[in-house]
Amino acid sequence: MTWSAPPVGARATMTRTFNDADVEAFAQLSGDRNPLHFDASFAERTRVGRLVVQGGLTTGLFNALVAMELPGPGSVFLHQEWDYPAPVAIGDTVTAEVEVIEARDDKPITRLRCVARLGDGTQVLRGECLVYTMRPDTP
Repeated sequence: MTWSAPPVGARATMTRTFNDADVEAFAQLSGDRNPLHFDASFAERTRVGRLVVQGGLTTGLFNALVAMELPGPGSVFLHQEWDYPAPVAIGDTVTAEVEVIEARDDKPITRLRCVARLGDGTQVLRGECLVYTMRPDTP
């Protein structure tokens, strides 16, 4: 298969509402049982004031977007830079968006701007990632 670079400005989005089962499943996989995710009385006494989801759940939306949408199947992260300006509470709906800001024609490498927002527009994650798209060898 040959590489066809996605156009600069191309975008893809994904929306998900995170629930208790998501937090538990991520904890099972990662071992992250921080009381901010599981102990309501602990979380209420912090500046966040409520249970929040693990950051890996929010970044996971970008894993799915990159692998399935833009650039698409065969794509893996080479580099990521994330900022988390606001927390995601259990029950929040988050929309993640990637936008192509650079794509090489000579190699299957794409740079994406990444932003995740709550329904009210609050940014909960922002950053950039560099992606390599593997293509099967042609027989």
